[in-house]
Amino acid sequence: MDASLSTLSCCEKLSLSTNCIEKIANLNGLKHLRILSLGRNNIKSLTGLEAVGDTLEELWISYNLIEKLKGINVLKKLKVLYLSNNYVKDWGEFGKLGDLPCLEDLLMVGNPLEEKHTAEGDWRDQASKRLPKLRKLDGVPVIRNEEGGEED
Repeated sequence: MDASLSTLSCCEKLSLSTNCIEKIANLNGLKHLRILSLGRNNIKSLTGLEAVGDTLEELWISYNLIEKLKGINVLKKLKVLYLSNNYVKDWGEFGKLGDLPCLEDLLMVGNPLEEKHTAEGDWRDQASKRLPKLRKLDGVPVIRNEEGGEED
């Protein structure tokens, strides 16, 4: 990601999908960025998001090479995270999403963790239990019963 991005100080939505990007960088000047689309790249890590941590509301990062979610915690206003078709495979990494106080819409289809637990029949229940503020999971509204779990 080129340093000239920093000249886009008024930019609210930036789409850099399908560009063979390998790492997130040079977001410092994007003081108003609310939506960042980085789908279909070669990104392996979420580090580099610190500069937009106070403004970013949506991160579209499906179809990348992400296995670890280290660095996601800086996105304090993130509401929407599209992380489908990556390599997240354990609940420990998934648990880092709990550090996002505003997250309400999550797309995880096509990650090993989701595929394994969908096959076992407990994906939605397990995921929504770990992220109680979620309103939408994999494109489907999360409907909770009185006990705090998810209804079928």
